[in-house]
Amino acid sequence: MRIAITCNGPGETAGWLRPLLRELYALRPAADVHVCFVPDDYATGSEPEFVRGMFPQAHVYDAKTYLRSIFGRPIAGLPERVDVTLYLGGDLMHAARLYRKTGGKFVTYRFTRRKYARFTERAFAVDAKNAAELIGAGLNPQRVLVSGNLAIDGAFTEAAAEAEPGAPADGILFMPGSRGYEVEQMIPFFFTAALAIRREDPAMPIAFGISPFTTFEAVRSAIEAGGDPRIYSQRGRMIETPEGPALTSLDGAQTFPVLRNALAAAARARLTVTLPGTKVIELAAIGAPVLSCTPINLAEIVAINGPLTYLDRIPFAGRRLKQIAVTAVSRRFRFHTQPNIDADREIVRELHGTLTPGRVAREALELWGDKARLAESSQALRELYAGHAGAAGRMARSLLEMQS
Repeated sequence: MRIAITCNGPGETAGWLRPLLRELYALRPAADVHVCFVPDDYATGSEPEFVRGMFPQAHVYDAKTYLRSIFGRPIAGLPERVDVTLYLGGDLMHAARLYRKTGGKFVTYRFTRRKYARFTERAFAVDAKNAAELIGAGLNPQRVLVSGNLAIDGAFTEAAAEAEPGAPADGILFMPGSRGYEVEQMIPFFFTAALAIRREDPAMPIAFGISPFTTFEAVRSAIEAGGDPRIYSQRGRMIETPEGPALTSLDGAQTFPVLRNALAAAARARLTVTLPGTKVIELAAIGAPVLSCTPINLAEIVAINGPLTYLDRIPFAGRRLKQIAVTAVSRRFRFHTQPNIDADREIVRELHGTLTPGRVAREALELWGDKARLAESSQALRELYAGHAGAAGRMARSLLEMQS
């Protein structure tokens, strides 16, 4: 089986690609997989190396290599023909372009466009609603298959791993995100919130779950810089302890472990504080109660879907236009996290708008102390995605059946 895949950012790489490749290689160890990372504002740049480390048998091409192919240069190692070209993230245009280059059968996950419907051999949907959307975009209903959400399988695997020393048992885990601006701003922002929590409850177990796409050097730089003044955060230091890296206050009075396997830590924490994204779906899958924060203090640096994300690059008025656009998008949607959107009610506590670390700390402490609400949220989150378990296996088996 020879398959070419397009992918892009950290959520798609960890939440979609990782569980699918695990299943593909388990079912067909000799599968010839080629992963092309495409240009994307959500990407960190570390995704290709992450995949190479986890799946050394895969052929992985970074975005720069892919971009050169647009201008006619061949991608060394990419075969001329494949059995399947699979869209698994990024702009669909890139997957369609790769399909025209390598042939095979064109397959998508979650998304499509009407102009691609005629040559789409199969489209995987996360649920019945998504399937209806794909059919409404022009796909033949017989070619739409409800596989479930890939992120669910990935979450179960990561959460079942042994937790690292410092996992905040019955405490609070902060997950700051992996995009550049999230690392630079949300690490000091959440760090300041953690300090505020410790002032109220000195014994509270607190740790930081850092994305595998974020380097420790980036963490160190962010905590030492302290973020933009508009996020009202404090500077700190990153130190090495016998148990591993940690963030500490400048006076050394407060220390918070820095962990790599955030989901294993979240499974042991009472509450996780994070940002909207794939990570919230993964947390929901394991029943981890969440406080999700969407701060727009620095609206001009936030990445949003579509061309509006580039407004800040317009000279003079661009930054202000981007602020207005991001604020409008934020207010337009009742919910920012996928579990709440899917449930059509708030089972994940959300905070939107201009936020301060102090407000996040107060909300986190209040939620952490409400055991009944947390238990209700945990149960609702587990039930919401229970039927999605096994999505990666279903998709992998279906893809293997499409071998020419």
